[in-house]
Amino acid sequence: MENQKLPNATAVLVLGILSILTCICYGGGLLFGVIALVLAAKDMKAYRLAPENYDNYQNLNIGRILSIIGLVLSILMIIIFIWVISIIGMDALGNEDLARERLQDYLGQ
Repeated sequence: MENQKLPNATAVLVLGILSILTCICYGGGLLFGVIALVLAAKDMKAYRLAPENYDNYQNLNIGRILSIIGLVLSILMIIIFIWVISIIGMDALGNEDLARERLQDYLGQ
């Protein structure tokens, strides 16, 4: 009997890559990372029940690791955005001179 492929392994791998690529888009990788981890959990459960039936577990595992990295990077980017907004304020985001002035005040220059 030929081994079958895990149904979501490729999708998890692609979503894991997308979660890393979009982490700088205001934490957009958060969405891709969560979806990939949910799909990976389903396939890992199937793999644990009968590991001899599947042959692409490595793709699933790599995708899961990439998703975790993308989630961590997305969360860090969200924290950085919140920190920057707390320093310069929402009203200064569209005004470069005001943002520069508030940043210089924050740095004590």
